Amino acid sequence: MKRRAACALTLLSPLLLSACGFQLRGSNGEYRIPFKTMYIGVSENSSLGNELKRNIRALGGTEVVSDPKEAEARLQVISEVRSNKILSLNSQGRVREYSLYYTLSFHVTNKHGKELLAPTVITLRRDLSFNESEVMAKEQEEAMLYRDMQSDLVQQILRRLTALKPAQ
Repeated sequence: MKRRAACALTLLSPLLLSACGFQLRGSNGEYRIPFKTMYIGVSENSSLGNELKRNIRALGGTEVVSDPKEAEARLQVISEVRSNKILSLNSQGRVREYSLYYTLSFHVTNKHGKELLAPTVITLRRDLSFNESEVMAKEQEEAMLYRDMQSDLVQQILRRLTALKPAQ
């Protein structure tokens, strides 16, 4: 009897939680940035900056401003580095595989200069096999992997921004 009651309780728990409106933050794919205005400190021709601004605008609720004095929060990119490292060589001593790295360092402050998010470094890595008879295809694959890592970085930044608490 106790076993049946325990099974029934286990099966009913998720139903009861969903009925009360419980939901993990961000589990529906939506993020809410807790600022009405935000300044993104990147160069105008940065593809990462453009993608980040586009995603923030698409979320709604936060306006990306061009003047840092008008912003409640300021995201400043400290450094953005794309690099590669030889992972393995073939028997002739030629490159067989690369590791691609995309490293971003940034921090977030409020309009008074108080740090809301300490300098944060995100490093992503992807492996790329290399074949010298398919150089053009491998260059395109490398560019595609960097674009994929950039999109990954933007999503990680958005998750960090939604977790911030505005300073009083």
